[in-house]
Amino acid sequence: MTGPTAQQVPGQTTAPEAAPPGTEGLGRLRETFLPKRIGTVRMVGLLFMGTVSLILPPLGAYFLWLAFKTPNLSRKQAARRLHLFEHGLAEVGKNGEVSVFRWDSMTVLQEITERYANGIYVGTTYVYTLYREHGTTLKVTDFYAQPERWGPAFQEEITRAQLPRLLAGLEQGQTLAYGGLSVNLHGVATAKGSLTWPEIEKVEIAQGTLVLRKHGKKLFWARMPVKEIPNLFLFLALVERLRYGGPRQDA
Repeated sequence: MTGPTAQQVPGQTTAPEAAPPGTEGLGRLRETFLPKRIGTVRMVGLLFMGTVSLILPPLGAYFLWLAFKTPNLSRKQAARRLHLFEHGLAEVGKNGEVSVFRWDSMTVLQEITERYANGIYVGTTYVYTLYREHGTTLKVTDFYAQPERWGPAFQEEITRAQLPRLLAGLEQGQTLAYGGLSVNLHGVATAKGSLTWPEIEKVEIAQGTLVLRKHGKKLFWARMPVKEIPNLFLFLALVERLRYGGPRQDA
């Protein structure tokens, strides 16, 4: 990530913004992502359906409600922001409330879903659920523009901030849990059994699923939906380090 500049989205521009209150401990502001405005065709469609459907008041009201809650027409929604800082992130909600999460202590679950209609790709939805240590949660979605940028940034910054501490814990004999998987110096385990690191032939992600394969076996040894694995990039970094050379932080 580069520079303390706000992201520009097609059809939208914004000057670099000041960090919101409550973010003083997060360091330098790196990027700001804006709400994603919906296209003209979709907006016209919502307003048209809302108007035509007034003969069926509940249906018409629903379409008009959808239109007027978009950033295109709602000042509160348009004022929302997603700020990425050196040491964490902050989301400014529609009422101005600020939610702060630090890279070194937060957990994220990601769910990325490609949508199809009659076999034709129609879009991708992004949902990132953030957790603080004391249980507070926040969902960040593709309401914000460029989720293909800010989503991986979440995962990469968490990995950078937390990997050294977890590697040190592994060296001290800790076992780390990631959903239904656990890892330690010796290998990886599920409720059904365990594998040592040399026994693992491949770790791959396919169609939203993490797959572990054992040497000499055609079928997978274990698999788990990516959306159930907390801090996915961090988990993959740990597995990569333990498979090739152990937890030494200078490896």
